Amino acid sequence: MAARSSGTPVSPLEAHLGFWLRFVSNHVSARFQQQLEQRDISISEWVALRTLWAQPETRHAGLVRALGMTKGATSKVVSRLEHKGLAQRARAGDGTGGQALLLTAAGRALVPRLARVADANDAHFFGHLPAKQRQALMDAMQGLVKHHRLQQVPTT
Repeated sequence: MAARSSGTPVSPLEAHLGFWLRFVSNHVSARFQQQLEQRDISISEWVALRTLWAQPETRHAGLVRALGMTKGATSKVVSRLEHKGLAQRARAGDGTGGQALLLTAAGRALVPRLARVADANDAHFFGHLPAKQRQALMDAMQGLVKHHRLQQVPTT
């Protein structure tokens, strides 16, 4: 038997901005994830690759922060990248004797190709918007991140 309404007005799902953000986000993310999986890369591996690509070497703690994952989960991502020949652990170049993470030549070559996939995915979903609307949407999303002090990068 269905529950009876209390008489209190209930807004429809479609009345919530969060509903539409999630609706679009799920589709954007799912398409990108599918395209990465065709290349045997997960979203978390992509984020790790892109983070490592941005600097010559990265400490494990820096990658943990960038991924917003636990140390153990980050280690698993690094291990998968090592197994694929895309990243490696090496002695840090700062003389501390610590360990650094860096991309292999294959990893360095792959990142720009995957970045083009990410760019094409963005163009697929947002390319029809005029540049001013795209920028306004970007500004709004970045404003929300800043206002709510959001830090965890989406990796799933």
